[in-house]
Parts: sequence; structure tokens; C-alpha cells
Amino acid sequence: MIRRLIVILGILLLCSGAATAGVNTPADVKVIKARVLKSLMVPHGDDSRVERLVDSIRDDGTWPGIDYKDVSNEGFRHTVHLGNMVLLARAYQVKPSKFYKNRKVRNTIELALKHWVENDYICDNWWHNEVGTPTQLVNLMLITGDDLSKDLVVKTQPIIGRAHIDAPGARPGGDRIKIAGIQAKNMLFIGDGETFEKVIGVIENEIKYVEWIGREYGYTYRLHEGGFSNRSAGGRGIQYGNSFHHRTDGVNNTLSYGLGYADSFIEWAVYTAGTGYAFSEDKIARLVDYFLDGICKMAAFGKYPDPGAKNREVSRHGSLRPFSTRSAEDLLKTTCYRAGELQEIVNIRANDGIKPTLSHATFFWNTEHFAYQRPEWYTSVRMYSTRTYNMEVGYNSEGLLNHHRGDGTNHISRTGEEYSDIFPVFDYQKVPGATIMQKEELPPPGQIQKIGLTDFVGAVTDGTYGAVAFDFKSPHDPLIARKSWFFFDDEYVCLGAGISGRQQLPVVTTLNQCLLRGDVVISSGNQHAVIAKGEREHENVDWVFHDGIGYVFPESTKVSLTNDSATGSWWDINKQTSTPKEKVSMEVFKLWLDHGMRPSDATYEYIVVPATSLEKMRQNNATKNIDILVNTPYVQAVRHTGTDICQAVFYKGGEVNIGDNLTLSSDNPGIVMVKMKNGAITKISVSDPNRELTRFNLFVSVRIEGGGDNWHAVWHAAKGGSHIVIELPYGNYAGDSVTIEF
Repeated sequence: MIRRLIVILGILLLCSGAATAGVNTPADVKVIKARVLKSLMVPHGDDSRVERLVDSIRDDGTWPGIDYKDVSNEGFRHTVHLGNMVLLARAYQVKPSKFYKNRKVRNTIELALKHWVENDYICDNWWHNEVGTPTQLVNLMLITGDDLSKDLVVKTQPIIGRAHIDAPGARPGGDRIKIAGIQAKNMLFIGDGETFEKVIGVIENEIKYVEWIGREYGYTYRLHEGGFSNRSAGGRGIQYGNSFHHRTDGVNNTLSYGLGYADSFIEWAVYTAGTGYAFSEDKIARLVDYFLDGICKMAAFGKYPDPGAKNREVSRHGSLRPFSTRSAEDLLKTTCYRAGELQEIVNIRANDGIKPTLSHATFFWNTEHFAYQRPEWYTSVRMYSTRTYNMEVGYNSEGLLNHHRGDGTNHISRTGEEYSDIFPVFDYQKVPGATIMQKEELPPPGQIQKIGLTDFVGAVTDGTYGAVAFDFKSPHDPLIARKSWFFFDDEYVCLGAGISGRQQLPVVTTLNQCLLRGDVVISSGNQHAVIAKGEREHENVDWVFHDGIGYVFPESTKVSLTNDSATGSWWDINKQTSTPKEKVSMEVFKLWLDHGMRPSDATYEYIVVPATSLEKMRQNNATKNIDILVNTPYVQAVRHTGTDICQAVFYKGGEVNIGDNLTLSSDNPGIVMVKMKNGAITKISVSDPNRELTRFNLFVSVRIEGGGDNWHAVWHAAKGGSHIVIELPYGNYAGDSVTIEF
């Protein structure tokens, strides 16, 4: 409570103008340097570990257990050597440590640093040379450089100096801002105020939206705003819509490099706050928008990373651990903009059981990712198109089985821990939500990344509800499907049509694969039973219940199900030299539909009911609320009778009866959501997944006349309906939704 009051008081001081920037002064530099140093001194380290490091260092300045010859992408355990030096430096400089100003500790640091500068280890992975190693060494200099041999300090500078704003790796986006931060710290250490000011300007200027011209992939990308030294962003950085691309492949990096990007900016926003170097409110506001509307909306409850938004990092232990409060707390130190929302994120992340007050349906149109949050559950859909690649390359031998993890992936979170460290035992050909051809083995890791083959990929949303469509054509297998998802308050509907394969192999659609938590109950013919562990098929299934989530079939269906132990290893998916090779076992729940060998025009229909109970499942309310209007390769549509919302996907122009003698027609492909009340249409939302249209043409069999800034409607008495024309977003906003209200 006291901590929260302090944060709130700080916000009030900021909002009252107590923290304002002025002209740069040498005193400002001293303040910033002191803040940087303070952040580096916590924690000071484990005294027993310090003692072991002092006792175990060899005469040549090396430590046992590190292979100094292996500088490969997968190896380079030299990072341990660097980390040891920084730990020793903290112990040497922090008074609570019993090694404070201990000469033996200082001698150990100098011996280890002497070894490093004499050997100047260069890794095959450029990141270590321009980011990892300079980061550790500049931290070492700031903490204890003034107490070290001047000769060693001088010899360290060229190695730290590889991190500079014109370095090859300082590409716009995540790497550039991180490298600039390293250089800024080094300028503080050596006292170069002029270069420090220039670098701070680079960091601030990196907070901007960039143009992503995915349709013209392979040509030129342009910055929406001017870059530094006329360098093109190449599509890297914050996208319109608040997702993040680290490279020019369009892959979603919001929860990987995009996190580091945000944290680097936040770090310097805090360091410079209240000084002449403080960032503008406009830049900080844009970063807050990205943090809240990008990072937090790709996290279950704003706290747990969405597995569908993760790439090769799922092959690292702990990749789905909950986020800390630090980023939100630090932003609150710099601005009062959206302070209430930031404080809610702090509260959620600091306390178990606190859920968000705001529900949302968010489509990141430049990244083909959809996120959906309700107070008690979270879900998402990951896709790709001709505008984006399917998945990150398995760089540095990580994420080696990720071939299908973008194929309409649909993870479901009720607690945020359903998929925690499941990935060494994961069946990568049964990915939640995806329709996949089952092969004897996956292609080599070098074939993971593929560009999408279809244009019609997108979603419609009014910010609260939404529908998603994926015209899926596998870049790995001869397989096509038209897949859609329709999201409401207590459930969502999953439809598939036109599922066809041209190879004599089975094709399956997986409803979920997650950690097994408790009993699995199946209902068939109104008979409910807890099933024994194992793998088996079940006929005529009405619904399946596991871990507070129900899977309902409008028509009794044959399902395949596993609730048993699965075995694998981290080494199977990550070949870093530090990766454990021993086998691990976990209890896994896996539910899928088998479409058979070489299916032709197969379909599926199921409803997911998160955050439910066995008693509610027995009442089977899900099917009472949902009316599946049509499920063909041309139109897929659902009506929710409780909210009176209809959502329809038109893969080409078509017509659908949405109930109460009301017909909805579209002249063009697209996604439509209609909200009704007492038989009258009150709201329409539309989007163009193809990103080709300038306007959307609809016909509805009710009388609507008039218009607004971006729409007009004309009543045709002879046709018994109204023609509605809605202007669509274009350029950087193509693929976003438009909502009109009557």
C-alpha cells in the first residue's frame, strides 16, 4: 500500500509540472550518470558466490567450466566470464557486501579483464560483439572503472566502442535503440557530453511508427518519419496498430525484440526525466500507447505472454513466465499519460487474482495477429499472408520445430500458465487451432520460415467483439482450408471449410494442446464420464471439459484425445551448448479432429467455452446462444442470440440470412459484424483482409438512410433493402476495421 501511494504521489507531481525539462547542463549529465550507476548497483551479488569466483580464477584470468575456444552461435559461454566480472564489481563497490573495496576482489577483476582484452573474443553471432559484450563491459566500467588499471580501461574502450550508432547491427528498431543505449552509457563514463547528447537524440527519435509495405515485399520500405543519418527502417520498428517488427520479414516480434525496444526507451526516459535531456511528452505518449495497446494486449490479463506471439524463444526455459511490474512503474515515473491504465497493469502484475477491468478485441493488421481479452479468459489467433512470413527463422539453432506455429494458432488462457514450459514435450504437428498435415517428421529447421501464399487474412473488430478469417494455404504441404473464428463474451466459435489435401497423409485440426490439469470429462448422448488416461478416439461426442474450459460440438462428433504423459527434451528444440539434454516428462492434454487421409472439402465446427464449470457444461448453454448460419468455402457466418451480434466472412461476394427475415449481402470479399437491437441494425463493422478495396459495399434488407463522414446509405424500395457504402482505411491503416453506428 505504501509503495502504491508513493507511485501515485509521483504521478501527481509529474502532472502538476514538478518534473519539467530545461536546458542541458553539466549538472544534468551528473544526475543521469548517478541514476545509471544506482540502477547497476542493485543487486550487489551473493557473497558466497563472490568468494568462489575469487578462489577459482586461474592464473591466466580464466574460470573453469567455460569453453573459451567455442565462439559459435550455439556456444560462446564467454558471457559467463563477463557476468562474473560485473558481479565482482558490484561486490567491490557496494557497502553491504563484505568484499567492499576488497583488494583481492579488485585484483580478480583486473586479472579477468586482462585476459579478455588480450584475447578480445569475437563470437560468430554479431549480437555478442556489438551488444552483449559491450553491455557487460560498459557496466563494469561504470561500476568500478575508476578503480581499475588505467591501461586496462583504455584497452577496453575499443571493445565497448563496437556498440555505436553507425555499427552494422544498429539497424532501426530494437537493436539500434539498445546499441545507442550502450554508447550513451559509455559516453557518460568517458565524459563525452557532446556525443552523449547526440546519442540521446537517436534514442528518442527511434520512437515512431514505420511503414510496412508488405504487399511490395522485396522492394523498398520507407520511414513515415525521418530517420537518423538517412538510414531506412526497412519496415523495422513499431507498426501502425502497435505491434513490432524486428526484421523485414513481417514476423511478430512484439514480445521478444519489441520488449527490449520498449525497455531500452523506458530506461532512458527514467534516466533523463526532469533534466534538459528529457524526452518529449509526444514520444513518451507514443511509447505508452505501444506498451499498453501492443505489449500488454498480447499478454493474457496484461501479465502472461501470449504463446502465439512468441517465436524461437519458446525453446528457452521460462519464456512464458509472467511479466514484472517494472516497465509500467518506470513509465509512471515519466508521465501522467494513461496513468490509470498503467497503474492497473502494475496492480495486475503485482498481485495474483486481479483481472483487467477492460475487455478488448484487437487486430494487429500489419502483423496478422488477433488478441481477445475478457475478465476471466484470454485467447488469440496467429496467422500470416502474402504480406508477412509465417515464423521467425530458427536463428542460433533455437525453435527448431516451429514450422506450423503460425498456421492459425489459437491458444486459450484462463490462468496464464496453461502452456508453461510445455515445449520440450510439445507435439509440433498438433498446434492449438491449426489444421496440419501429419507427416512422419517435420522438414529440416532451415525450412521453417515461409512467406504466406494468400491475401485474404484478417479480422474485423469494434474494439470489444471481433471475427477472424484465414484463407489458409500451407507453404509446407499441399493443404488448403478456410478457417474462421467468431468471438463473444462467454464463448467463441471456430469454423473450418474446404479442407483439402493432395497427399496421402492424414490431416487434423487441433482444438488444444496444453498441460494436463485435473480430470477430463466427455459427454456423449447426455452421458458424462471422466475418462482414463491414455490416447484414444471417442465417437458421438457432444462436449469435452478440461481445466475450466469446455469444447462443444453443435453436432455430435468423433474426436481424438490424449491425457497422458509426454516425453521430450529441450535439446530437441534448442541446440545451444548450454541446453539440457536429459529427457523430461509432463502430463499433457491434447484434443483434435481427424479429417482423414487426403481429405476433400472437409469441415469442422466447434465452440470453445473458457472459464466455465462442469455444471454449466451439463446445462449446455453454449449451443443455445450460438446459431451457426453457414460454413462453406465461400461464406462462414455465426449469430450470437444473447448479444444479437452477427459476424460473417465473405471470401467472395455473397449473401447470408442473419435472422428475423434479415438478409446481409456483400458485393465484395470481406468481414462484416452487425449489431442488432429489437430487429433493427444499430452498428456495422467491416474490414478488407485483402487490403485492396477503398470502399465496402453492403446490402441489408431493412431501411437505412443517411450518412456520416465515412459512409452513406440509400433505401431502395423496389429491392426491399438499403445499399450501404463504407469508406475503408488505406495506406498504413489498410486492413484495420471501420465501425459505423445508427
